[in-house]
Amino acid sequence: MSDAPLVLTNFRFEPADLEHIREAAAPGQVIFTPDRDEFDRMLSTAEVVCAFQAPEDILERAHHLRWFQFPGAGIDNLQRTGLLSKGSSVVVTSVAGIHAIPISEYVLASMLMFAHRFPEMVRLQQQHNWAYGRRWNALRGTELAGKTLGVIGLGGIGRRIAQLGRAFGMRVIGLRRSASSEKSDPDVDELFAPNRLRDLLGASDYVVLAVPLTPETERMIGEHELLAMRPSAYLVNISRGRVVDEQALIRALQSGWIGGAGLDVTVEEPLSKASPLWDMPNVILTPHMSGLTDRYSARLTEVFTENLRRYRAGKPLLHVVDPARGY
Repeated sequence: MSDAPLVLTNFRFEPADLEHIREAAAPGQVIFTPDRDEFDRMLSTAEVVCAFQAPEDILERAHHLRWFQFPGAGIDNLQRTGLLSKGSSVVVTSVAGIHAIPISEYVLASMLMFAHRFPEMVRLQQQHNWAYGRRWNALRGTELAGKTLGVIGLGGIGRRIAQLGRAFGMRVIGLRRSASSEKSDPDVDELFAPNRLRDLLGASDYVVLAVPLTPETERMIGEHELLAMRPSAYLVNISRGRVVDEQALIRALQSGWIGGAGLDVTVEEPLSKASPLWDMPNVILTPHMSGLTDRYSARLTEVFTENLRRYRAGKPLLHVVDPARGY
């Protein structure tokens, strides 16, 4: 660690936020470049890097790198770089927690859209079709109040989702990795251990996946889990596409095993144009943007500048990633 680190980033911070970062790094230098070739050239001199993507050979090229600040929460795409390997001397930090507000609002928006038949009504609007009679009655919505919300993963995002569910008058149940040794949680009405996943699924009207992608969570929702859900239930995935067996999900949606799915993530991104998910009437599909809002740059800046001050002072950094846990 030096008193004047060279900080390299390709994240498009708002101009005022970038100035705050420069103030926190001073007398060090902060270089922003959106150009991939220039970014790659500058890696050899950078001590601190803030970026969503890193080349697979970053450890060989970035000889002075001591700290890598990932601008998101899920760090699974860094696995291929070696930054999280046992032999790496680079500290990796995330910004876990900054997505709680936007993603929880996105989840509630998805649930409300399903509950009040917005996908069907938007299609009717596009067709200039004013529903009446039986078709009008078929658009009758349901209420979230009194329904059961199952939240799988009670980190910062999952907790905020649970809190909003309660604010809507829902019964909230949750599953947490450590629940086997704990009997209750203040943010849910009932806490489930991982071995009771199917019990939670069967008891829920809405199921939200809010877990990191790890070997334990990959394809945790497969055919048996989807069959355990209610035919009227909805699945909302704001985690990672690989947490779900996507082909099993497609069968479940086509066969009526579940009522529908709100998907901000898919196994392959961008999603193949040939995927049947695009045209399913019971699917809400968005391009992995549930955490992206007008406050993203400001929230990232708050975490990054605090970590820069800690780094220069030799203090422990916030949100250090544990490679063994995968987050």
